[in-house]
Amino acid sequence: MSAISALPDELARPTLASVLRPIAEASGLPNLAYTSEAFSRFERDHLLARTWTCIGVASEVPEPGDVKPVSLLGIPLILLRDQAGEIRVFHNVCSHRGHELVSEPCRLRGALRCPYHSWAYGLDGQLRGTPHVGGPGQKNCEGFDKSRHGLKPVRVAVWFDVVFVDLSGEAPAFADHVAPLAERWAAFDPARLRHGGPDSVLTFDLACNWKLAVENYCEAYHLPWIHPGLNSYSRLEDHYNIQQDGSFAGQGSTVYAPNLTDDGPALPRFPDLPAKWDHAAEYVALFPNVLLGIHYDHLFAVHIEPLGPDRTVEHFHIYYVGEAPLGDDYAAVRAANARGWQTIFEEDVGVVEAMQRGRASPAFQGGVFSPVMDQPTHCFHSWVAAALVEQVQ
Repeated sequence: MSAISALPDELARPTLASVLRPIAEASGLPNLAYTSEAFSRFERDHLLARTWTCIGVASEVPEPGDVKPVSLLGIPLILLRDQAGEIRVFHNVCSHRGHELVSEPCRLRGALRCPYHSWAYGLDGQLRGTPHVGGPGQKNCEGFDKSRHGLKPVRVAVWFDVVFVDLSGEAPAFADHVAPLAERWAAFDPARLRHGGPDSVLTFDLACNWKLAVENYCEAYHLPWIHPGLNSYSRLEDHYNIQQDGSFAGQGSTVYAPNLTDDGPALPRFPDLPAKWDHAAEYVALFPNVLLGIHYDHLFAVHIEPLGPDRTVEHFHIYYVGEAPLGDDYAAVRAANARGWQTIFEEDVGVVEAMQRGRASPAFQGGVFSPVMDQPTHCFHSWVAAALVEQVQ
């Protein structure tokens, strides 16, 4: 059975080739790419599961034994930090009868234990305990090999604290996946970053498809109308497009000059940055679903979590340079920074939700792109279309 047969006929008909045309001739992805449950499942299995997709940040499991259940469009996973401090991801299902292992974040002192029959797994995924498997009081059974029935691991990588998984196990090496952006931002040392703590976490629940959140983030075209406050000092003409085919897209500003509080201390900066970063900041979507904003004094990472064709949650995390900004002396500065970003991202909520509602119109089938202003958005559309074309030919 070919991949295309997994889609209803009406989803197979829209041509993805039109998205891949030169930007002045291209159309965007068809409405059904944003509204169809069937497309959402197909996209999960043939796009998100075949590349390095974000499922959270490592700071969500800061200590050995910390465990958090996560999902990727319904696929249940476990994000944990093992006793050696390494991040691991497993499928969140007991090997015995398929019971979900973890339903709430927790810190374990011992093993992962299934609530159904109490099978126990180490933080390395190995099956450690099988009570009564051979009958009452019998922990072992002839012909039963525990080593064959551990948790199913998922390929995982961490970069700038962001946790990525490759569910297929067949994606190119993560180092190759991230190389273009890592080279662009080579002056920034991820090891210096520290998560800002609970006051540096924001959550936005959006009634839209996840792709609309990515598309909106990629471009600065909407600044004068949607972000008038931001545009008053970081104007549209102060921004530039960023795009790397098959990897990332976004925009940069040449006038980054924060003034967070009137009397608070200035945030520490990354050391030894090239002069271009004295006033520059860049905002990039690393495909498929993580948004990054880098500045000389902080970074934010946004995990875009798809929850269906018309619902998305943005998990926003702010990081600072070194330990000092985490202290009480910087509390007001951290709070002001978080408020600023909350305001900007809240201004986008109505936009992406209105675009989602617009996808119900038969008069709209992907729209067009400005050859000048929409280059990053077209870059993202092209990445999606190219990945799906491989599956539907």
